[in-house]
Amino acid sequence: MTLKSLFVIPALAAMSLAQAQTPTKIGVVHIQNAIIQTKDGQKAAQALQSKFDPKRKALEQKQAEIANKQQELSKGSNTMAEARRTQLTREIDSLQKSLQRESEDAQGELEQEQNKLLNELGQKLLVVLDKYARDNNYAMVLDVSSPQTPVLFLANGVDITREIVDLYDKNSTPPGGATTTAAPKPAGAAPSPAVVPAAKKIPAAK
Repeated sequence: MTLKSLFVIPALAAMSLAQAQTPTKIGVVHIQNAIIQTKDGQKAAQALQSKFDPKRKALEQKQAEIANKQQELSKGSNTMAEARRTQLTREIDSLQKSLQRESEDAQGELEQEQNKLLNELGQKLLVVLDKYARDNNYAMVLDVSSPQTPVLFLANGVDITREIVDLYDKNSTPPGGATTTAAPKPAGAAPSPAVVPAAKKIPAAK
């Protein structure tokens, strides 16, 4: 063995060790979908829907009232007394303004509640994601739910969203169904707020 080879072998061994210790895998996760698919996310969506259903139904009733008055005005436009026609027109206008204002208020309140819950769940999910990435030797995990992450190609097996959801549910729902408290926030940005699909939108005025 030459003197040169004595230096080359240790150098190659050190290089191989460094490569083995350096994470090389890249994965993607859809944070918004992951949050929604967790058991906690589904419970939150159901709770929001139950909370805002009475407001939604009240707005739908007001919409129906407006539609009935508009129909009455349309059918009696040629035979209705001027005073009644004027009264109906004013009532419809007042109801429409009230409906628009109440719809905007309800929608704003709904979105505020959604964002609050999603941020809380997102912080817990990031703890799980951080541990999963470290344990599975990931160098980078991209959030493809963000428009600022333009992923142009995605190979099979790169998306780890399902694994994160399963791991989150496993850690957050112990036997008995009790949910654990939120884990500390990991390093990294919080997920982008998104509307929970299961929570129905408050209808806007027409």
